[in-house]
Amino acid sequence: MGELKLAAVFSNNCVFQRGKSIAVFGSGREGTSVEAVLTGKVLGTEKEQCAKGRGRVKNGRFEFRIPSLREGLDHTLTVTDGQTTITLENIAIGEVWLAGGQSNMELELRNCAERDALNRPADPMLRFYYTPKQAYMNENFFRVEENTGWDCFGGPGTGAWSAVGYFFGEKLQKKLQVPVGIIGCNWGGTSASTWIPREAMAEDRDLQIYLDAYDEAVKDKSEEQQLKEYEEYSIYQAEFDRKIAAVYQERPDIEWDEAVSLVGENRYPGPLGCGSPYRPGGLYECMVKRVMPYTLKGFLYYQGESDDHLPHLYYKLFSRLIRQWREDWGDDSLPFLFVQLPMHRYKQDPDFKHWCLIREAQDLVYRTVRNTGMVCAMDQGEFNEIHPKRKSVVGERLYLQALDVAYGMGSQETKAPRFSWAEPGEGELILHFDNVKGGFLATPDIPESEMPAGTNGVLFEVAGVDGVYVPVDQWLSQEMPEGTILRVRSAKVQDPVFARYLWTNYCGGSILLGKNRLPLAPFRTDRRDGFKVGQ
Repeated sequence: MGELKLAAVFSNNCVFQRGKSIAVFGSGREGTSVEAVLTGKVLGTEKEQCAKGRGRVKNGRFEFRIPSLREGLDHTLTVTDGQTTITLENIAIGEVWLAGGQSNMELELRNCAERDALNRPADPMLRFYYTPKQAYMNENFFRVEENTGWDCFGGPGTGAWSAVGYFFGEKLQKKLQVPVGIIGCNWGGTSASTWIPREAMAEDRDLQIYLDAYDEAVKDKSEEQQLKEYEEYSIYQAEFDRKIAAVYQERPDIEWDEAVSLVGENRYPGPLGCGSPYRPGGLYECMVKRVMPYTLKGFLYYQGESDDHLPHLYYKLFSRLIRQWREDWGDDSLPFLFVQLPMHRYKQDPDFKHWCLIREAQDLVYRTVRNTGMVCAMDQGEFNEIHPKRKSVVGERLYLQALDVAYGMGSQETKAPRFSWAEPGEGELILHFDNVKGGFLATPDIPESEMPAGTNGVLFEVAGVDGVYVPVDQWLSQEMPEGTILRVRSAKVQDPVFARYLWTNYCGGSILLGKNRLPLAPFRTDRRDGFKVGQ
């Protein structure tokens, strides 16, 4: 019992973070001493480098660190307890990022609009590890985990890489000229509440609502019953998905409700229970903790869609997740880069404007939590499609944030325009911005006849003290010594008090960009304007 094992995230082809002490962890026989030796050559030289470390197994687990190394390829890691020796080869030393979130981070390279990237030559400088998507720890969980490993670009698993993670890594690797490794740790349809432990949410009375809903759903149900219910659902839903795909293949333009009426009830996301990936804290236990605390440069994150039912809680939930992950990795300054939700609305839905509050919460996290970077992706959304297929732009913008936040290589080219403050004028509001020099660019307007039904091209709205917003009649850009300002007004509002920009789940018009082609994030000038979801 207790044979020496490294955590599954350690395998041939893995990437270790350069310039930081490297965490080595796994399991073994209680009380035994474990030693690790990492050797190889510095990238582009014949200079040998070596790092050693030692630890002891306690409560079945060992964890220790070996000193940092410079960037390199073809390194070898040897780990032994004196009886069992594990040797890993073709290890790279470079930059390591964890790519977390839900389906838009999960969307695979082979399914994105830029899938031609798969035709690139094989590249050992770019590598990926996919944390197994397992929601319940049983024998199969550990069997699946043991069969995972790092993959070099061009390997058999490349098509399943996160598209966003790939495009981020590819840009970063070219810029830094060192190996880059991405750890995928994501699952479609998940709330942020699945990615942090229950006890973290229990600390906050407001976040307790996530736990209460789950506890009520499983009340008086045994673990066996919960697992049986979810297994039955999974079998049913797999057949539903097969049928619905066949309908759409035959009739690509069919409405969702009609398609469902043809194939039967859509039971997604299934019953809550210990087998569900959507239970609070579930994927924290089954995925995050399985790769923690593998030494990282930072985190990438794309999520929020599945928390739109409680948008007023997202700031608390998201900021708690960031704090939790940083605590778990033992570094409260680890860069955390994330994607603000793009435009989206299903054809059959009204504009609830609940995504506006999620975006606002994400912007507030960016403004209040240090060492974070936010990518605005408003121009990357697709009408009636929650999974935009274009992923290269999002990956590149995350890369620009990494240059700014993580590598000290920021410039005017990496900084997106941001709303700063507003002041009243004569029948108008004057809006001030950060990171705007030389004025704004506007993406081409879409002719009204080509806009999806029920959408509009409204950029700016203003309201008086009554909080009733109307589209502006006029907005004017003006260059000032400190940057660009915008003057917004409407003949229907004599004394505007509030303004907002792109305050919509989805609109079909143009958006504003800085001269560096980075978009201005949506905003409202004052959160006390009386807005309620659905207005």
